[in-house]
Amino acid sequence: MANLTERLASLYTGVVYDVMRDMGFAAAVLPHDIRPLDPETKIAGPAFTLRGRPDKTVDAHTTLLEWTGFLSKAAPGHVVVCQPQDSVRALMGELSAETLKHRGVLGYLVDGGSRDVDFIKKIGFPVFCRYTTPVDIVGNWIPEAFDEPVTIGNVVIRAGDYILGDQDGTIVIPAADAERIIERAEAAVTTENLVREAIMKGEDPQQAYLKYGKF
Repeated sequence: MANLTERLASLYTGVVYDVMRDMGFAAAVLPHDIRPLDPETKIAGPAFTLRGRPDKTVDAHTTLLEWTGFLSKAAPGHVVVCQPQDSVRALMGELSAETLKHRGVLGYLVDGGSRDVDFIKKIGFPVFCRYTTPVDIVGNWIPEAFDEPVTIGNVVIRAGDYILGDQDGTIVIPAADAERIIERAEAAVTTENLVREAIMKGEDPQQAYLKYGKF
């Protein structure tokens, strides 16, 4: 049987949101201006969290030493979720994206900026961000914590929580509840397909809803 990441990747944020809403979970949707660099890409997997901060006292060497240290720590099979506490710089670029992809990281989401868009799109590494800018972190920003909770918008993301992002947005699934949420989302997709099939065969949409309890 496929693992949770593979199963999550086969879903979409709308159905997962509906399931979490119906199960009584508080909305765990990240701000809508965090978007994929390439609308065709999706992120899915457990979170490896990174928090950092602007620091104008560090030199270029220290900045890059700390950043490459992060690249070494980022866990394969995970989605990096970065809270940079910064709205000026790019927190992802071409060499870093290629490094993370080569190391088996599944994607990168930042509550901030990215650059080198064309290159990142060409290598097919999923990056979600708020904005793009050529401004880099050298001499101005350092990481300060790994695998500790980070907050983006009004959502707290903990290491190991599951992330699903697509063109509609990004949703966070608590690690402890991920399996049953994914199971119910898979069942909901099956039911939606039955509703769609019934309507396409001529059944009244309201009757299809009443029959299957889903729309």
